[in-house]
Amino acid sequence: MNKGYMGKILMVDLSRGEISEEVVPDNVYENYLSGLGLGAYILFNRIPAGADPLGPDNILGFLTGLLTGTGTFFSGRWMVAGKSPLTGCWGDANCGGNLSPAIKRCGYDGIFFKGISEKPVYLYVDSGRAELRDASSLWGRDAVETEETLLMEGGKGARVACIGQAGENRSLIAGICNDKGRLAARSGLGAVMGSKRLKALVVNGKRRIQPFNRHEIKRLSQSCNRWVQFQPPLFSGPALSRVGTLMRLLPTQMAQDGLLYKFFLKKWGTVSMNQVSIEIGDSPIKNWKGTNEDFGPGRSLTVNPDAITGREFVKYHCYGCPLGCGGKCSLPGQKGGETHKPEYETVLALGGLCMNEDADSIFHMNEMLNRAGMDTISAGGTVAFAMECYEKGILTKEDTGGLELTWGNAPAILALVDKMIRREGIGDLLADGTKVAAKKLGKGSEAFAMHVGGQEPAMHDGRNDPGFNVHYAVEATPGRHTIGAQLYYEMFQLWKEIKGIPRAKPLYSKDRKYLADHEKAVMAAVCSKYMNVANGAGLCMFGLLMGVTRTPLFAWLNAATGWRKTPGQYLDIGVRIQTLKQAFNIKHGVDPRSIRVADRMLGKPALPAGANKGRTTELETIRGEYWDQFGWDPETGVPDPEALERLGISTPETGTGR
Repeated sequence: MNKGYMGKILMVDLSRGEISEEVVPDNVYENYLSGLGLGAYILFNRIPAGADPLGPDNILGFLTGLLTGTGTFFSGRWMVAGKSPLTGCWGDANCGGNLSPAIKRCGYDGIFFKGISEKPVYLYVDSGRAELRDASSLWGRDAVETEETLLMEGGKGARVACIGQAGENRSLIAGICNDKGRLAARSGLGAVMGSKRLKALVVNGKRRIQPFNRHEIKRLSQSCNRWVQFQPPLFSGPALSRVGTLMRLLPTQMAQDGLLYKFFLKKWGTVSMNQVSIEIGDSPIKNWKGTNEDFGPGRSLTVNPDAITGREFVKYHCYGCPLGCGGKCSLPGQKGGETHKPEYETVLALGGLCMNEDADSIFHMNEMLNRAGMDTISAGGTVAFAMECYEKGILTKEDTGGLELTWGNAPAILALVDKMIRREGIGDLLADGTKVAAKKLGKGSEAFAMHVGGQEPAMHDGRNDPGFNVHYAVEATPGRHTIGAQLYYEMFQLWKEIKGIPRAKPLYSKDRKYLADHEKAVMAAVCSKYMNVANGAGLCMFGLLMGVTRTPLFAWLNAATGWRKTPGQYLDIGVRIQTLKQAFNIKHGVDPRSIRVADRMLGKPALPAGANKGRTTELETIRGEYWDQFGWDPETGVPDPEALERLGISTPETGTGR
């Protein structure tokens, strides 16, 4: 099959101990691609309405991209999907590393798990067999120890995805780990794995992945790589805070070219934006109630890009990535003596959000959470919630087991994270995130729980870029930051290949960002459509941010499959995937209008000082117009029956779809 995809999935029934192969028709790939599109197709049709996310009826899918292994760049992402126990909505998470091609080389575009095993197990898959093996001896071990053990058992070329203690303990903010500490962290899907007593997936395939036109893929990839390798000299890390200050003070803003961000990523990784984001108001401070003035350059200097990468002893690349933004850092005194370089989200969630300027503690918590398999974004957001509750007297020293949860108290933050991992004392209350904790705690604590539909948002403030707030509220997975923003729209530069969509203005007043007009709704919808295509292909967003003419997603897909689809037709696939995920939520009783962004995150009330002073985001109008862009009811967010029928999506009311 020379179409880039393998044409089969593996279905594992953990309750029965049964494993079966299924052939996937070509038209499913043409309508949904692979990756999250294929996942949405399978899960929408097979998870019964009202299924308990931690029960046997939930299905957990590990998915690989259509472009993975075809010779395209940035196509090494693997995805996991299921009904989220954190939000009750469609849930997915995304990670890099080397797992994705290993799944595909076993002959499958996805591996799905249903049911609950009687005892801890892991699945071993190679090119000719799949079997469930006992994992009782691994239960209780952290994710890194588990992976090291299974790599020895799996043989040369094996790759592992597994859970640590957080997943075993069914923490609703648990993720799934690979490459010894990298997480598919969002949506709480590690808890689903733990509920199924599935400790790990081990894959060791050797099959060839055959694209339609390997020569054309090579030509396109060489052109892309020339942009990646173009790297001018840059100034020092601490100087970036002054860049951020200048950007904040200017009354106008230039449309951003993603090639500039690529320069930063290639040199420092995502931590390049630590101080810039604080200064411009992109990074929330002090549980979203503080400002850049509370955590200014003097305090954030400890986490400037040079300070982080100064501990880096080796850089690494994900599969198929010419950029290489990852790195390993030394960590004396910690198990293993090293850790993955903490990402921007981790540094700011455990740093500025908690007023913590102790870089050592952030490095140690990064490794602790990675080994436990707990989402650093949600963990940081939950710690910040607890600290504000402590400040307000809702939590006392007696409640916290003696911890003084004062702002910036690094030893207390570190100890609290450890309690959350082990579900000990106050940690048991907090291990399921802010929404659950606030509901149990009461006493007005709900006002300090910064979440969207149950999921803690990332370190991107919609009071700086309202596009983030839009996507936090409208995506089928609430609180998602890797789909769209006004900044992303500028960087994608999709108007260069797609007619009829807005062209970003080269220079504009900052006030223009806050106009909740029709153009913003169109831009947000285009971002969602495009990222659905990317997540069906398995591409990394960092590559896409270089711009559509430099990272040729649509041309790569045609070369891999032999299709002759236009960019507009690929966006139509994005519409179908987005609509199916929305229909999934409605099937499971989620009213799209119930997914709300916390008032504080919207600037209600507005901040009295700092970079986002006086800024408020209005969502209601733009959300309705966004829904309308997909053919959904603009008042309710429910896809119209005509739209479902046109897209070939079946429901009990519409009958059989394709």
